[in-house]
Amino acid sequence: MQASIADPEFLIRTLAEFRYELRRFFQFSEEAALSAGLQPKQYQLLLQVAAAPASVLVTIAYVAERLGLKHNSAVELVDRSEREGLVSRAEDTIDRRRTILRVTRKGNQVLSRLAGQHSRELTEAAPRLIQALEHIRQHAGLEVR
Repeated sequence: MQASIADPEFLIRTLAEFRYELRRFFQFSEEAALSAGLQPKQYQLLLQVAAAPASVLVTIAYVAERLGLKHNSAVELVDRSEREGLVSRAEDTIDRRRTILRVTRKGNQVLSRLAGQHSRELTEAAPRLIQALEHIRQHAGLEVR
């Protein structure tokens, strides 16, 4: 007998499967970062700094919010990443209390290599993640496009 999408047990199984697929991807990501000589949070920092829209000033506050960190934890992460030559700081010419973060050449090289690895992994994981999301949307009564 096939489970109905209105069945709470089906939703629980679907949520569990979705969480499992996310966890697999996050584990891959953490291992890839470590293999590249980065802590996983450093990779996440590089992603956020490099991917920020041109209209956004990338400050400690910005990365703290994007990474879900407290301000002092973001400062420590940026300090460590700056010491390792992954990011640089420049004084904000408008507000001298702020510093603007940029990814260095070294950081961009590592980020490019990791982005390629992540892209290949997502190519494999995407169908499973999409299927789980579609089941969740169906259960919620939303139309699947």
